[in-house]
Amino acid sequence: MIRRKEFDKDLEELRSLLQQMGEHVTDALEGAVVALQTLDTTRAQDIVKADLRLNAMEDRIMEIGSRLIITQQPVAKDLRRILVAFKISNDLERMGDLALDVAKVTMRLQGQHLIKPLVDIPRMAEIVTLMTTDSIQSYLDENTDLAYKMAQDDDQVDQLYSTMINELYTFMLEKPDALSQVIVLTLVGRYIERIGDHATNIGESVVYLVTGKRPDLNQ
Repeated sequence: MIRRKEFDKDLEELRSLLQQMGEHVTDALEGAVVALQTLDTTRAQDIVKADLRLNAMEDRIMEIGSRLIITQQPVAKDLRRILVAFKISNDLERMGDLALDVAKVTMRLQGQHLIKPLVDIPRMAEIVTLMTTDSIQSYLDENTDLAYKMAQDDDQVDQLYSTMINELYTFMLEKPDALSQVIVLTLVGRYIERIGDHATNIGESVVYLVTGKRPDLNQ
C-alpha cells in the first residue's frame, strides 16, 4: 500500500509538470507573437532566456519516470501513463523550441518595419494556443473526445497557413524588395503550424493512454 501511495504521488508530479510545461508553451507562443507584431526585441529576448525552465521540467519528468519504471516495474495502464508522460514532455519541449524560433525572428527583424499588418499569424497562434491548452486538459481528464478535437483544430490551422502562404506570395510578386521578410514570415507560419502538429500528437498520446491504441490524427 505504501509503495502504491508513493507511485501515485510520483504520477501526480508528472501530471503537474506536464501542466506547467503546457502553460509555459502557451505563454511563450502568445508572447512571441505579440513581440513579432510590435517588433519588441526585448520581449523576444526574455522568451529566449526563459526556455531553460522548460528543458529542466522535461529532464525532471524523465528522471521521475525512469525511476518508477526501474523500481516499480509498472504494467498495463500504469506503464502507459509513464510512457505517455515521456512522449508528451518531448512534444511540449519541441513546441517550446518552435515558440522560441518565432521570438528569434523578431530579433532578426530588429530595426525593420513589418511589410504588412499580421492577420493570419495571430489567428493561427490563437487556435494553436487553445489546442495546446485543450490537449493538456484532455491528458489531465483522460478525455478522448477532447483529444480527437485536435484533428479538427489542426485542419483550421493548416487552412490558415495555406492562405497566408498564398497572400505572401502575391505580396512578394507585387513588391520583390520584400522577399527577405516574406521568407521569415513564412517560416513563422510554419513554426506555428508545427506547434499545432505537436498538440495533435499529444491528443494521440491521450487516446493511447486511455485505449491502448494510438490513432493517426495528423492526416
